[in-house]
Amino acid sequence: MLVFRYVTTALAFATLGMSAPALANESVYTDLNLDRCQTIAADDMGASMKCKGYKNYPIYFSEGDLRQSVLYGPVRAELIEGAFESFGAFNHVNTKVEWRLDDSGKPFAAILRWFIENVGDTGMPTKEAEGQVLVIARVAQPDDGLSCVVGYVDALSNANANELARQVADNEARDFACGYQEGMWVGKRGEKTSEQTHVWPEGLTGE
Repeated sequence: MLVFRYVTTALAFATLGMSAPALANESVYTDLNLDRCQTIAADDMGASMKCKGYKNYPIYFSEGDLRQSVLYGPVRAELIEGAFESFGAFNHVNTKVEWRLDDSGKPFAAILRWFIENVGDTGMPTKEAEGQVLVIARVAQPDDGLSCVVGYVDALSNANANELARQVADNEARDFACGYQEGMWVGKRGEKTSEQTHVWPEGLTGE
């Protein structure tokens, strides 16, 4: 049985070492259209694809065993081939990506909603049992090639879920050490979320 975690925003920031919110950043939105993505590899269990993102920052989407993973920006080849951050339960992503831009217009973080396909009373996933999680990720930059999950916000249990997700993005994503740190839950977490899963290529760190 999941343990409920009730964390105030201030306490969450303190626990994560987060400072007060940074200067206001801008958001832009793009659509993730899987029908228009370039297939990199495919098998009976799923596929990996390169999709249009924001300007010259692509999206790398992968699916395996009815679970999905997303990376952003000019990602290292090792990550495209070997990284997979998702949830234990079956899941799928939304089609609208929010990009957080710095004052130069460069995207440094991305926020995407995940739908958690929890099993209902019938033994099959149901809409009533479905969870929703905002996943905040670091956007890879040309000089590092590192994209990974920074944090998670339960979109159903927090009335200010979008605000929380943007605060995590603005305060954590740029300096987040992919390969050393794992994304943390922020805010109130309910029972419709799923435990996150994390596969990272051996030997690849955030150095």
